Amino acid sequence: MTTLYNDPAAFSEDMTAGFAEAYGRYVAKVPDASGVIRAAGPAPGRVGVVIGGGSGHYPAFCGLVGPGLATAAVIGNVFTSPSAEQAYRVARAADAGAGVLFSYGNYNGDVMNFGMAEARLIGEGVDCRTVLVTDDIASAPAEAAEDRRGIAGDFCVFKAAGAAADRGENLDEVERIAIKANEHTRTLGVAFDGCTLPGNGKPLFTVDQNKMEMGLGIHGEPGVRTVERVTAAELADLLVEPLLAERAPGTRAAVLLNGLGRTKYEELFVLWSSVSPLLASAGIEIVEPEIGELVTSLDMAGCSLTLHWLDDELAELWHAPADTPGYRKAGQ
Repeated sequence: MTTLYNDPAAFSEDMTAGFAEAYGRYVAKVPDASGVIRAAGPAPGRVGVVIGGGSGHYPAFCGLVGPGLATAAVIGNVFTSPSAEQAYRVARAADAGAGVLFSYGNYNGDVMNFGMAEARLIGEGVDCRTVLVTDDIASAPAEAAEDRRGIAGDFCVFKAAGAAADRGENLDEVERIAIKANEHTRTLGVAFDGCTLPGNGKPLFTVDQNKMEMGLGIHGEPGVRTVERVTAAELADLLVEPLLAERAPGTRAAVLLNGLGRTKYEELFVLWSSVSPLLASAGIEIVEPEIGELVTSLDMAGCSLTLHWLDDELAELWHAPADTPGYRKAGQ
């Protein structure tokens, strides 16, 4: 459970203050706003990529601010959308004259509040666009992909958009690339136990020790169905097969095996030892996989598998360097 806090109602504010103080070489707090921006500020003439959502997902969202990734992040309370005012203030700070791209997971509260911020910015003459992340295949069928949630695939979309913005692409191009990255990204997750909000005495849901929840959300939601607990090798099959059913054209994929907060890295490596050969046997070239925690859910026990299908354009952006508190890549 979440044990370190002062006032549970101030958890996200205390977390942001500590994060910004610890990583001042990377980020600075946005004045009078719940968010952080690159320490050097937005680069003049470059698109500002603003990501965000509720806290509880570290390193998403504030840990992904820095060169090669986001310009700024808006941070709400735990599993709660930031307000429209907060999103507006952070985006205003991130605008360097080339416009702003909002990107975040497809959740009603985020869509409403970021949407109001976008309308206000446009009304003030700031070119602002939004790309929703909809990678979770468990949350809606393929024919209604626009209704899906954004989970760990957030990272892949943020990475593509941030790299494109940093190499000087205009807002039309950054938006196009982010849309394309989202369309080429699919995720499926599993939970072994629920997470506990700061100050709560019990988790949001529990899972029988012989069961697991397939198709989890990242805001403490259980899965869409309960199944028997299986071995790592059997779980690899359960994750890989549905993802391959929606594979994009091509044979290359960046792969993210993401921990939700309580699953040990060693366990993820055990699972990867079964996932990797399954993908290889399907004729997929695995490109620079990431195994670790990039989009968490407080202390949830579980993991998710993301396939980010690459063409030459997306591969170049995936290889591009990044330097943030929560993610670093040297580049090629």
